[in-house]
Amino acid sequence: MPNNDLAVVILAAGKGTRLKSSLAKVLHRAGGRTLVEQIVRACEPLKARETVVVVGHQAELVAAVVEPLGALTVVQQPQNGTGHAMHVAKRTLGRAKFAVVLPGDAPLVRTETLKALIAAHRNGNAAATILSAVLADPSGYGRVVRKSETAVSAIVEESQLTNEERDINEINSAIYCFTLEKLWPALSQIKPNNKHRELYLTDAIAVLSAKGETVQAQVAADSREVLGCNTRADLAEVDRVFRERKRNALMDDGVTIQLPETVLIDPDVTAGEDTIIEPVVQLLGKTKVGARCTIRTGSVLNDAILGDDVTVEPHCVVSESRLDDRVIIGPFARLRPNNHLKAGARIGNFVELKKSTVGEGTKAMHLSYLGDAKIGSKSNIGAGTITCNYDGFHKYPTSIGNKVFIGSDTALVAPVRIGDGAYIAAGSTITENVPSDGLGIARGRQVNKPGWASKKRRELAAEEKPKKTMRRHAKKKSQRRTKKRR
Repeated sequence: MPNNDLAVVILAAGKGTRLKSSLAKVLHRAGGRTLVEQIVRACEPLKARETVVVVGHQAELVAAVVEPLGALTVVQQPQNGTGHAMHVAKRTLGRAKFAVVLPGDAPLVRTETLKALIAAHRNGNAAATILSAVLADPSGYGRVVRKSETAVSAIVEESQLTNEERDINEINSAIYCFTLEKLWPALSQIKPNNKHRELYLTDAIAVLSAKGETVQAQVAADSREVLGCNTRADLAEVDRVFRERKRNALMDDGVTIQLPETVLIDPDVTAGEDTIIEPVVQLLGKTKVGARCTIRTGSVLNDAILGDDVTVEPHCVVSESRLDDRVIIGPFARLRPNNHLKAGARIGNFVELKKSTVGEGTKAMHLSYLGDAKIGSKSNIGAGTITCNYDGFHKYPTSIGNKVFIGSDTALVAPVRIGDGAYIAAGSTITENVPSDGLGIARGRQVNKPGWASKKRRELAAEEKPKKTMRRHAKKKSQRRTKKRR
């Protein structure tokens, strides 16, 4: 059911100077997506009436990420703090009664945690509910100061903590749920009494508490959910957590992952039961792996679609290609975009494919390049075969029929067609079509010359003899000169 009284506000206007980057903080990536996209996607199941992203630095780039996901954007210019950002978003929230507010750089928060935060807020009839976390080392974070077990009096930034408050290990995540009719008057009372002269949303918490409004804190079950990304080290840690979550989800679904900490899997990847993923594998983009597949060490698959019982041998690279059931590729095979390998096809070591279809049971096992090619079923492509598909200006197709045998070291100069059942002699350069069941030969005729090698050796020996004699004479003359000087 839609939550027509709920809005989501994501604060994503800042630059993120501590990352030392020309790219806005929220556009950095962790877990296979930008930080701000991760947050929008976590909020989608809340079914809020509006999701509003407050943008500022590189506003157009941020908008290009979130608007296709259904979010609205409002520009905060200049960026005068989180309290000011809420003022900017106010008109866009319409008739919403409640708002979940999140920073754009804390992407690990789960949908389930946000739902629990909203439920606690509603059930407590609160003006504000803070998502907090308990950390063993809370340094660097603002602390949640409670006036009772259930009520919060304030959020205190670390620089303003008293000695007693420094012992508090409950920290503010900067994720809140507000009752908006309570929040707006409180925001109007806060002042920019800080070194940056900005309006902070945290100050509204103290105002609400002082007015006797209910302010409470909901502790996150997993403290990692509140991790922000202020430094490159933070980004790396957040990425690690996302990858761990994804691997665990696949293993829960029946996938074996060996040395999982070495395997990198993007969020949209799927894999079937009893698939085995060996160490140092990357499954990227929208890759889909079927059941009982084996992806061996060092392979990288990006937007690949694999059927069942597919084997990817070590160190293969597959991009935007489809491998049907029982296909085997590699080791060291490279499939560039737009290939389709039909059931039972085999692509061997150091074979490169581009925009090609390989028929059922067809084999290309060694050291070949097949580009812009359509190959039928049960054909054999010999080692060193090349489709010469580019003339410097245009790409041309090569068509190879069913049950064709291509001899080793063959160059097929496109456009060219090889008919069903044809043979191509090894070492040929084929420039014309070969008919079905025909034999194509395009190489110079071999000539054997009896005795040529022995004659050549005698000639070389005769040439070498005068040279040795001259060197001996020169050596003796040099020795005589040396004796005279003595």
